[in-house]
Amino acid sequence: MGLRAIVVLEKETLMSEPEFDRFAASYSQVHKENIAITGEAPEYFAAYKMRDFASITRALHAPHDGTYLDFGSGIGASVAPFQACLPQARLICADVSAESLAESMGAHGTSAEYVLLSDTRLPLCDSSVDGAFACCVFHHIPPAEHVVTLVELRRVLKPGAPLMIYEHNPYNPLTVRAVNTCPLDENAVLINAREMRRRCELAGYTSVETDYRVYFPAALKALRPLEDRLRWLPLGAQYYVCARA
Repeated sequence: MGLRAIVVLEKETLMSEPEFDRFAASYSQVHKENIAITGEAPEYFAAYKMRDFASITRALHAPHDGTYLDFGSGIGASVAPFQACLPQARLICADVSAESLAESMGAHGTSAEYVLLSDTRLPLCDSSVDGAFACCVFHHIPPAEHVVTLVELRRVLKPGAPLMIYEHNPYNPLTVRAVNTCPLDENAVLINAREMRRRCELAGYTSVETDYRVYFPAALKALRPLEDRLRWLPLGAQYYVCARA
């Protein structure tokens, strides 16, 4: 049975149509229009996230040919940049939206593996993943479910494996404006980095750290070499929390 068939069959077990099923076909265009003010295409944002993730895996000596999880993978924006940064690694894309997974498979074929999330438990074995990332996913998850979701992610991560969570920074006014005007974020609840760190710690993660990212739009790209010195400053458009299982 092909990957697409697996997704279609599992979709029938869902209680209701996930929110992003209706955006799957138009997601790329809607996202592109929403971030036009930055002067960058969506690929720019996906690429630097995966460069950050690859840097984290190298720093923690995670295997370059290991198994990694894209939690909330959507239409697969991270697949190509992940493979560019970690070409020997295996990538598992997991999402609640069957339509989004189908879009990703249409674009990337079998270069990644796909699992549909239909309940609170990931269909993966304990301690089976060498690292995981969630790119702008948690603001779509009800806040009351964050800790249990993080615990479930820790279950599938190998001891000491990294989890990188990228989120929009609610202290950046341009970010807030973009979220408030984006149809994709109509039910989003932004979370600040300190609270995201606290929830990771409540879920049992260790070595929890935060970096702020994206200070300059394309019009000021000449200043981007300075961004590595500004990661402590809580004014970047986005941030990531890195924690270890």
